Amino acid sequence: MSLPYSPAAIQRKVIVAACFGTFLEWYDFLTFASLATYFSVLFFPPENPVAALLASLATFGVGMLVRPLGAAILGSLADKHGRRPVFIATITLMGVATFCVGLLPTYAQVGLLAPALLLVLRLLQGFAVGGEIGGVAVYLTEHAPANRRGAYTSVLQLMGPLGIMVSMLQVVALQAVMSDADFHSWGWRVPFLFSAVLLLISIRSRMNLHESPVFLRMSENHTVSKAPLRECLADRRTLGRMALLFFCISAGGSLLFFSSQVYANVFLKNVVRLDPQLASTIVMLSTLALFPLTILCGWVSDRIGRRPVLLAGLLLGCMSLMPVYNGLLHFGNPSLERFNREVPVVLYGNTPCAYSPFAPPRNDCERIQEFLAKQGVSHTLQPARDGQQTAVSIGGDAPAAVHRPEELARALTAKGWSEKADPQQINRLMLFLLLIVPVIAVALITGPQTAVLAELFPARTRYTAATLPHNLSAGWIGGLSPFMITLLNVKAGDALSGMWYPVGLLAAASVIGLVSLPETRNAPLDG
Repeated sequence: MSLPYSPAAIQRKVIVAACFGTFLEWYDFLTFASLATYFSVLFFPPENPVAALLASLATFGVGMLVRPLGAAILGSLADKHGRRPVFIATITLMGVATFCVGLLPTYAQVGLLAPALLLVLRLLQGFAVGGEIGGVAVYLTEHAPANRRGAYTSVLQLMGPLGIMVSMLQVVALQAVMSDADFHSWGWRVPFLFSAVLLLISIRSRMNLHESPVFLRMSENHTVSKAPLRECLADRRTLGRMALLFFCISAGGSLLFFSSQVYANVFLKNVVRLDPQLASTIVMLSTLALFPLTILCGWVSDRIGRRPVLLAGLLLGCMSLMPVYNGLLHFGNPSLERFNREVPVVLYGNTPCAYSPFAPPRNDCERIQEFLAKQGVSHTLQPARDGQQTAVSIGGDAPAAVHRPEELARALTAKGWSEKADPQQINRLMLFLLLIVPVIAVALITGPQTAVLAELFPARTRYTAATLPHNLSAGWIGGLSPFMITLLNVKAGDALSGMWYPVGLLAAASVIGLVSLPETRNAPLDG
């Protein structure tokens, strides 16, 4: 078998095409998330703003749920017919669906047809991402030099953070140069329509790609699988490693990514009460540190092995998340930390009092719960005495009936609470350094992760075996983590309790990894 280009030239083309395509996938996918609040106004009935926002967020979530289906179907096609045609198909499907979002009519123009069309396009986006994420890791690793797979493939992991940053910066720039009315009218379409330019560049780069050398050798030897998914499920060793990828490697990476890059921003804004611009800046600076750290960790895994680097990331994440988030509150808003520690707040209510952040409050008790949760105020819930109205006790005072957030805010302020963090008390350097800790944990996992996705599985079923558990884990474990953290915080009346969710799962992943994670460095990819 001879190739028309030198291996080095092919490798350069592969890196550029694979990384640019994955960047476009993340850019398209996350632009929708950035504009979800606008979509609630544009594409859903305006009578109930809360319900419209929830519907918009649910439409975004559908894209996460359909990813495993894309992984199963497109993964099987890639194992049967080759990696290259599937990559071209996924990037085309994703790009066209995203471009069409920019052309959609709004609810005011066509009624319920608008959210229906949006849902269809969102399903297509999620389906395409399922075939891309994980599979491109296989393709890139199959082209990599055996002794440099970690460093060579780690670049791919940077495309997610880069897609987040570019998508967010583009939206911010458009909002800065346009009036709010213009942005609501037509400016929101620009990021989606601009994706057509990125799509053309990406398709051209991928059309110039060659098929994976591993797949070419299987084709020549007539060893290509005819039913990859069935083979994966029938082979006990492959199935065990798919479970290991789901519960350990992909779960750990996605949990740490969402905790350090997504939920950290929410926590700093909504709990620590920082200025939104300051919170976003600190998180973005920590994201920039992820770029060199990921490549460094991939390089280290080439020297000492994948297993010790991955385990170090899981253990560091498990042990550091809770102290880091406690530290963010301590150095970001020491007054609030002191208030929560020294001033007990008790909510008394007899009516059903089970506020959920994903539904509107139904009564006074739930409205007060909502207010306290959104202000980062720790509190406990107790039943009211017979015949007593919903009441709140602050700092040991006798329970007082309150019915409006303004009344409660005044009572809390009198006991030392403040609505916003005091700029004079914010230790910006410590906030940044604290966020670097989970970023290091993310890098320790994502650095070698791309190579491990391919090295774990046999060539015949590698694409299917890698993409299916990886997308399941990213959607079900990582993608749901902000939801679960928020829900647990509200139920416990404590803005830090929800962090035990990722900590517990990372602890479980660490134990599974210590017991079962094999060393895959320099594993032959033709097996």
